[in-house]
Amino acid sequence: MQRLKKIHVCPGVFWVEVAQADVYVLCGCPSDSVKHMIRRGLIVPTEASGVVFESGPNVILLSDLMLQNGMFCNMAEFPVLQMLYRQGMGIPGHANNKGHKPLIMGSSQQVLAQLEYIYRGNYGLVSAAELQQAGASEAQAAELMQMKLKFAFGKIHDSSDFLDTCVIDDERVEIRNGVGIRRLKVNVFEFDYQSERLTIDLNLQTGDTYRSPISLGYHHVKREYFAVIHTGEGDGWDTERPSMSSILMFQGKIYLIDAGPTIIQSLEALGISVNEVEGIFHTHSHDDHFAGLPALMRTDRRLKYYATPMVRASVAKKMCALLSMQEADLDHYFEICSLEFDKWNDVEGLGVRPILSPHPVETSIFQFRALWKDGYKVYAHYADIASFAVIDSMVKKNPDDAGVSLEFAERAKYAYLEPVDLKKLDIGGGMIHGSAEDFRGDSTKKIVLAHTSNSCMTDDQKEIGSEAAFGTVDVLIPSFQDYGLRAAFGYLKADFLNVTSDQFRMILNNETPVLNPGTIIIREGEVTDYIYLLLSGYVEMIHANRSVKRQLLAGTMVGEISALREKPSRHTYRTVSYVHALKISAKLYRNFIRINNLYTQIERLQHGWNFLAETWLFGDGISYITLNLLAQGLVAKPYPVGHSFDLHHCKHLHMIKSGFVDRYSAGKLVEKLQAGDFFAEESVIGGESPGVSFCVAADAEIYHIGAELLITMPICRWKMLEVNRRRALTTSIVN
Repeated sequence: MQRLKKIHVCPGVFWVEVAQADVYVLCGCPSDSVKHMIRRGLIVPTEASGVVFESGPNVILLSDLMLQNGMFCNMAEFPVLQMLYRQGMGIPGHANNKGHKPLIMGSSQQVLAQLEYIYRGNYGLVSAAELQQAGASEAQAAELMQMKLKFAFGKIHDSSDFLDTCVIDDERVEIRNGVGIRRLKVNVFEFDYQSERLTIDLNLQTGDTYRSPISLGYHHVKREYFAVIHTGEGDGWDTERPSMSSILMFQGKIYLIDAGPTIIQSLEALGISVNEVEGIFHTHSHDDHFAGLPALMRTDRRLKYYATPMVRASVAKKMCALLSMQEADLDHYFEICSLEFDKWNDVEGLGVRPILSPHPVETSIFQFRALWKDGYKVYAHYADIASFAVIDSMVKKNPDDAGVSLEFAERAKYAYLEPVDLKKLDIGGGMIHGSAEDFRGDSTKKIVLAHTSNSCMTDDQKEIGSEAAFGTVDVLIPSFQDYGLRAAFGYLKADFLNVTSDQFRMILNNETPVLNPGTIIIREGEVTDYIYLLLSGYVEMIHANRSVKRQLLAGTMVGEISALREKPSRHTYRTVSYVHALKISAKLYRNFIRINNLYTQIERLQHGWNFLAETWLFGDGISYITLNLLAQGLVAKPYPVGHSFDLHHCKHLHMIKSGFVDRYSAGKLVEKLQAGDFFAEESVIGGESPGVSFCVAADAEIYHIGAELLITMPICRWKMLEVNRRRALTTSIVN
């Protein structure tokens, strides 16, 4: 009889079951792992003693690594909520409460990080002092703490009050009831029970990612003057739809409202390159609105992060708990733009009004407005509101009670019901979400109902609001201009600084087709007659024999060198999404380059561009213009076998062009580096690696890339942080 059972859930996530010992382990818990388990049938409705509840894990094994391939590895907030409340493990007297708390196990660093992250996910800012540091007045901080205490049933609890923990070192430890576990190497674990053993490897392979459980298809969206793209009407449990979110288009620019786990898949499905996104408006820090933030760091410039200081402080504390970093470090990844509560803030012509919403963590609902012929058009995005019944139940009878004042409650309800042109509502119900019935008398022109795992609305709800399928658009102010050509002019101007505008207009006078997903636009070995300047969407650059695969973003010139040299292309180029492109005649482009004396410049940059584009560090998320900027300064320096590097006071990254370099820690060989790898990342991200040295193992050429160039590129910093943390962990285990 098999006692240990192992199921592959998705890349980087496994299920280990020991039914005889009542141990069910979720191994690896990236965002949306609950939805993956539901889809695999590992979480299903069940019943005991007349009570209906869900099955699921009772133990979580954390990844040793906090980041893999740019994504958070450990996000246990929703798995823990599922265990506590949907399974009933944390509900006193529940039929499935067997006296055991949910158990989280892993390295001491990751266990402690998860406890703090879950704590911040539950409560946000946890004291009047923290609220005042985030800009609240003394009176407002006291009022907000009383509201938090009401949501928390009178007490802010440490995560250890409702979670058990187990630290895994190199020796075997017992989980429960005779089931044991030990670490074999970084992110590789062995389970044992009685005479059986099995191994779990939580490492993602190169190029692999934690995948979305939701299929979104492909959509082509026209850029409008002021419009809303509906990108999420579900919640953290919905296996069919992304969590509640929207994309705002204003004057051709793209703004996100929240970043759930599927944000990159949503952008790809809509044919929007991540480098086209101007910024994000953030409502609050719960994972279904927060987990996609790392994906927005995967660009070569800081996106603008719009939030009130209290929301930003709450988000920063949660993210820094996950990453074990300082809050000030987040400024390296986002351009922070503060918004004031209850005021129309001007964001490059767009009016933005954040409104405080009663919630366990600091939360803003948003109104957005733009001026048009007959006055302002207004979109209201009301994520994570409370029902009127809950708000009324929170009204204090005595000033010192936990709860809110009658004035606070009435102000919140008044804001919810303010009529606008378009309103998206959270109707998730329960203690911390809204109710559709509260808006039956709302005179808003159109209401969209969202934030629920029930995709089929009741007849009562259908009388109140509408549904919105993924990718549908509500246009508040139409566009009468071509934003694609405006973008094309900007890309050309940035790439060819000294060329006159009349020359660009000659190039712009070409077709701008929309290409279907999966279209091969240039094949390897083919001499192309056209160059494609990508205006939106994603294109893959592929060379299967050399294992090259790179995602190209808006602003990239596809086929440029093949067209200029009139020689076969080195790669195949294939659309990943709907792609809007400027299709330029190769002959016309050659004349443009000749007239403006640009050929030598392009040839000089191309060798460096090709090398960088095929490395992991620069292979995705870096725009064409930025790669050209990096390529300008590339000079390879030769190093002989046996050369040791003195990295004290180093101010540049070392990237290997050819040859091999060995990495040692305390005299032990711990890593062999080859062409495309890098070291001395501490010169960019900060920190030290005591006892670590590098020595040339075979004659090498190495590029020195200045820290001042890389420090402004969030995706490079993010990848270097991931590599640095992995190296530190590997070194600590080896030693």
